[in-house]
Amino acid sequence: PYMEAAGMTCEFVGHPVVAMARASEAEKAALRAVLGFGDDPVIALLPGSRRGEVARHGPIFSETFARLRRVRPNLQAVIAATAPVVDLVRETIPDASVLDPRDMPDSEAQMWKRAAFATADVALAVSGTVSLELAAQGTPMVIASQANPVSAAIARRLVRVDTATLVNLVTGRRAVPEFIFERCQPRMIAPALARILDDPEDAADQLAAGEEAMRRLGRDDEPPGLRAARSM
Repeated sequence: PYMEAAGMTCEFVGHPVVAMARASEAEKAALRAVLGFGDDPVIALLPGSRRGEVARHGPIFSETFARLRRVRPNLQAVIAATAPVVDLVRETIPDASVLDPRDMPDSEAQMWKRAAFATADVALAVSGTVSLELAAQGTPMVIASQANPVSAAIARRLVRVDTATLVNLVTGRRAVPEFIFERCQPRMIAPALARILDDPEDAADQLAAGEEAMRRLGRDDEPPGLRAARSM
């Protein structure tokens, strides 16, 4: 309506995440072999791609992983880090296996990233596009995001929706648990992750929501880039 009121045409062409390759069984097996995970359960930790995000979320994610591991000592953690924050991620989450993209071609880095997402039984991620990337790989997740007090106060005054997770927004469902601002605490996040690890029905509900999100965003239609080109 905003665009049309300004005299423009407006067409939804989908989201490029639906055109991303899905990890193959061979890629997932290669990841487990390289990291020495065997048949252990895996959690993907995704504390953000910028230094500020990692500095805020790294300690929280590390403590959450530690809480889960007290009950599941064989639980493994993998992090697909972006190049600028690899060292900070290793410092703040020392018990996780970190995929370092700095010395490999982008195509190889993307392969390991999607393999990490698809191999994980569950993911803990900050709010953002990464939730759609996880849904595209069929990975259930919990979203947790912290902000400085000023940003949090501004957000509370401006935001008019009750969820920050894109999968929830796209589907209109609240299948993905989220812990935002003052609720972004390990003691609250860990039980939500444990429920997904322990309850197949909970995980299946999320997978169904993820598939619905992908359909709404254009999976099985023409690629979004081509649809955009046709529109223009």
